[in-house]
Amino acid sequence: MNQFSRTWWGQKFISALESFTDSARLSRGRSYARSNKIITFESSKGKIEGTIRGSINPYFGVYKEPIYGTEITITPISKKDWSKIMQVLATNASFVSKLLLNEVPENIEKSFLAVNQHLLPHSRQDFKTTCSCPDFSNPCKHIAGLCYRFAVELDNDPFLLFELRGLSREELHTELAKTSLGQALIAGLGTEKLPPQPVNSYYPEPQKTTLNPATTLREFWFGSKPLSPPQQDNQPAPVSGVLVKKQGDFPAFWERDNSFIEVMEELYQRVKTKNRDVF
Repeated sequence: MNQFSRTWWGQKFISALESFTDSARLSRGRSYARSNKIITFESSKGKIEGTIRGSINPYFGVYKEPIYGTEITITPISKKDWSKIMQVLATNASFVSKLLLNEVPENIEKSFLAVNQHLLPHSRQDFKTTCSCPDFSNPCKHIAGLCYRFAVELDNDPFLLFELRGLSREELHTELAKTSLGQALIAGLGTEKLPPQPVNSYYPEPQKTTLNPATTLREFWFGSKPLSPPQQDNQPAPVSGVLVKKQGDFPAFWERDNSFIEVMEELYQRVKTKNRDVF
């Protein structure tokens, strides 16, 4: 599987798509998601909608760039099952605290399996897809591209999955706040609020010391005792590369199929190896 997403929930979403989609269409779909082919993208009320640029192909008589409307619907979970899921979630302090703090636990699927449901798409039956393109196959490359584009959105906001399954972030927090664990957590967070304390300065004031008049200039600059030699650190200096990694594996300017971060990590390693004495 091509690692298009960097989070476990985004990768699970892509895994469900790749389990029932032709590999050739997946490849085209990834290229659509990385380029400017997707004109509009919106995810709300259980649907993922987008308008996507098609391809000009004079061989088939297509001389003007077509625009296709694509829609993906994830099967929602009924209110009755959501109530059962909330009851299971309410028994786990870790789940309640993380969800109220806008984090999604990696093992949250256990709460859904307890009522024979899934948060993440599990099979082809979880996807309902339509596209106005003439491709007879469903999902087509435009649908695949929209799914990959949504996986990138999931990296930034995993609660989009809850919305697609029929429960918004606000509704989730409201229901969790009603539980005993949720009330205890909210009460604890409320007691930790402290008023700001004014300070005169954020920097320590320098202290004056009396210089020994017998100290020579050499002792003043170099000290009376020689310093011990610096310890040699054989560990290579870490390079975080925050600016390089900020845009993710597939930034807007990156049109290749492999990860931009992986390419840059390999480049950094080659530079460090070639210039070992410098680094």
